Amino acid sequence: METPSTTTFDRLPDQPAYDVTALRDVEFPWAGDRIYLNHASTGPLPARSLLAVEEFNRRRAAMEGMTDPVLQGVLAEARHLAARLVHADVEEIALAGNTSWGLNLAAATLPLEPGDVVVVSAGEFPANVYPWMRLASRGVRLEVVPCTVNGWPDEEYLLARVQDAEVKVLAVSWVQFSNGYRVDLARLGRAARDSGTYLVVDAIQGLGQQPLDLSALSVDILACGGQKWLLSPWGTGFVYVRRALIERLSPLVTGWMAHEGTDDFTRLTDYHPALHRDARRFELVSLPFQDFVGFNASLSLLLELGVDRIAAHLDRITEPVRSWAESTGVTLRSATGSHGSGFVCLAPPDLVLAYHRLGEAGPETDCG
Repeated sequence: METPSTTTFDRLPDQPAYDVTALRDVEFPWAGDRIYLNHASTGPLPARSLLAVEEFNRRRAAMEGMTDPVLQGVLAEARHLAARLVHADVEEIALAGNTSWGLNLAAATLPLEPGDVVVVSAGEFPANVYPWMRLASRGVRLEVVPCTVNGWPDEEYLLARVQDAEVKVLAVSWVQFSNGYRVDLARLGRAARDSGTYLVVDAIQGLGQQPLDLSALSVDILACGGQKWLLSPWGTGFVYVRRALIERLSPLVTGWMAHEGTDDFTRLTDYHPALHRDARRFELVSLPFQDFVGFNASLSLLLELGVDRIAAHLDRITEPVRSWAESTGVTLRSATGSHGSGFVCLAPPDLVLAYHRLGEAGPETDCG
């Protein structure tokens, strides 16, 4: 199976060209001796992120320059970079430790009443199911709708369900964890907005490998952890909450910096009752500063490269695998075209044997 000869990202306006091989040698020097295929579980840390975390921890160990402005600056930069990544306002971003925090935030704060229905697709990652399932104690019903024969979310059925007045929330993964299917967020968002349904999105399998512009979409809440395609440390992530929705949602738990006036550390005991009017009202602090230092370095790299070019590069380097599957009769489980993503999911006749053969292919292959 041949690999593409192109070793540079396509040049786009206002973006420099990159030699992929040189970039890999600098940021992922181990990749010359190892093939890694498991970004859907955990992405590797770029060298710049590792160095940033190590330097920050070295300074922390000696308490060198660990001032409040420095620490809060780390978090402010993280919100800014996350907002740039998804084309949102920084006021719509709250930092979190994982995707589950944002999904639980949605389940706990959206105004749902007894008899309301939350719709999810069968095959969803459990992080996008259990928070809604627990709402049964409030009389809210979770409806798990069947997938298509391909195992993909049935978007036509989902579109039909949001027309039901009882359906108040449509919760979807932007990219499915098991097969890489990418839903049409624009289409689902329009239908949800027209019917008064909240659209909640688990974005962890898509962000970093596919471009996303929330300014052009009708998404109400989006949650994403940083450890997969964002190439960031465990314990990092963020939540997007649509600006018009922020002040209508009141968190069930509160952090001490979620309230107005707490930016001024000389007045901490004034105990201002009002929450911030931006998404910081949903944050629980203290957040892991050292991990968000790595998050900032990784997102800076992705933004520097351009996620649109990353997506195009992934499509180029995975095309030989898709072509090989088609020519050899191996079943391709992942979608292509407008519903495709950086995933290539194959179903060989003997999956266990194929897994072990990949592991033995060497010099070392991590296929997760």
